[in-house]
Amino acid sequence: MGCAPRVVARRRTQASKNYDDTRCEECGSGDFGSELLLCDHCDRGFHLFCLRPILPCVPIASWFCPSCSSNRSTIKRFPLVQTKIIDFFRIQRSSDNVYQAAEIHKKRRRTRSLAVTSKKKRRLLAYCPSEDPARRLQQMASLATALTATGADFSNDLTYINGMAPKSANCPLYEKGGMQVLSREDTEALNLCKSMMKKGECPPLMVVFDPVEGFTVEADKLIKDLTIITEYVGDVDYLQSRENDDGDSIMTLICAAESSKSLVICPDKRSNIARFINGINNHTPEGKKKQNLKCVRFDVDGKARVLLVANRDISKGERLYYDYNAYEHEYPTHHFV
Repeated sequence: MGCAPRVVARRRTQASKNYDDTRCEECGSGDFGSELLLCDHCDRGFHLFCLRPILPCVPIASWFCPSCSSNRSTIKRFPLVQTKIIDFFRIQRSSDNVYQAAEIHKKRRRTRSLAVTSKKKRRLLAYCPSEDPARRLQQMASLATALTATGADFSNDLTYINGMAPKSANCPLYEKGGMQVLSREDTEALNLCKSMMKKGECPPLMVVFDPVEGFTVEADKLIKDLTIITEYVGDVDYLQSRENDDGDSIMTLICAAESSKSLVICPDKRSNIARFINGINNHTPEGKKKQNLKCVRFDVDGKARVLLVANRDISKGERLYYDYNAYEHEYPTHHFV
C-alpha cells in the first residue's frame, strides 16, 4: 500500500475552501504540506509525524483528530483496529484470562524476592505489562506504525533465512573467550516475556518519533532495575557477509575466534521494538550518562541470544538507551546523538 498523501492533495484542491494557510495544531508550522493531515470533521491540520502515535501515511478512510475522535462514538471502529493489531503481532486468540501470565509473574517475583535476599543473588525480572488493555493496544500500535514506516515485519525471535547463516551456525562455543550461560531462573523470566508477548501483553514501551533521533522508545511506566526489556532479534547472518552493510542497527550475536564464524543480527526486514531503542554515543560523557540499558549476550539452551536489560530503575517517560558496543569497541558511534 502506498503512502501518497491522497487525502491532503484532494482536499487542498477543493474550490470551496482555501487550505494554503493551514498549520499543524501541534507544532504550529505550515511546512511539509504533503505531510499535513486534515481532520474530516473540523478541518484542522496535523503533521503525520506530530501525532502520537505517528502515522506512516495518510489514511485512506476518514480520519478525525484526537479532539473530534473523543467526541465521537468509537464502538464500531475499535474492534476493527483491535483485530488489525492482533493480526499484525499474531497474538494468540484464547479464552484464557489475558492477565494470567502477569499474575504468574507477580507470584514468582514475590517468591523469588525472598530467595534473592537470602542468597544475595540478583536475578533478571520479566517485564510487567501495563494493566490497561487499551493502553497496551496503543503501545503495540506505536510499534506497528514504526515497523510499517520502515518496511519491516514484526518478529520476536531470531530468524534464519536461506542464503544466510543457518541455525546450526549459532553455536555459543564459537564465542571468543566463551559466552556466559543464562541461568535456569533467568531463562524462565525470558520465556515468560515471550509468552506474555504472544498473548498481547507487550512491554510497557511507546515508540515515538523525534525529528533528530527518528523513531525512538520511551518507558510508558516505571521499569525496575534488571528487568528484561526485550530480546534483540532479526535475521541471522555471517559478519563477513555484512561488513559493507551501511545499516546502523546490526548487532553482534557471536564474536568468534575464527572470524568466518562470527554472526550478526540484521533487523532491517524482521524485528521487534529493540530496533528502535537507540544506542548511545559512548565516546562522550554526556552520551554515557543517558545509558539506562545494558546489552548482554547469553548462551540460552545452546543458542546465542542478545538481551536488552535495565541497568537501573527507569522512570515513566524516560527514553531508553544502551551502549551499542557493549564491551566491544569495534563500531564508530561518534555520529550517535
